[in-house]
Amino acid sequence: MRNEGFRALGMRRLAAAIGYAPNSIYNAVGDLDQVVLRVNARTLARLHAAMQAAIAPDRTARDNALALADAYLVFVAADPKVWSLLFEHLAAPDQPFPDWYAAALAEPVGLVDAVLAPLVTDSGERRRAVATLWAALHGLASLSTSGKLAVLTPDPPRDLARLLVGRFLG
Repeated sequence: MRNEGFRALGMRRLAAAIGYAPNSIYNAVGDLDQVVLRVNARTLARLHAAMQAAIAPDRTARDNALALADAYLVFVAADPKVWSLLFEHLAAPDQPFPDWYAAALAEPVGLVDAVLAPLVTDSGERRRAVATLWAALHGLASLSTSGKLAVLTPDPPRDLARLLVGRFLG
């Protein structure tokens, strides 16, 4: 997955890589969708830790929001194929996530919500602001990691992310 991306992920290859029979994985974890959810939950935990480390209590909320954007882009650039699995493959999109996965997703999203709370005091508006910024940064990161951002602009992704967050919160 890390070297070849999602399309290379399969139960047989995974089993061979870890020295188990595919049926053992099915019995222990479930199908490939469940494996992907487990990988994604670990990725979200790593993302949360990276974003948490970027926050400083002596900074303004706006500066912490900019630091979160920076941390997100650094995280994505460090492991783009594993990060892309968060959005490339959603297990049964019409089904709710398991509680443990929803909790993993809530951690980094909740961190952004907490940082924006002093700037966007209405909880409904803040929820939409978090979703908007997350989606916009995802698009920027996605274009950047695919090499397609250069088609639009020669500006570095970090500069664009800081412009986006700064203007949005301005």
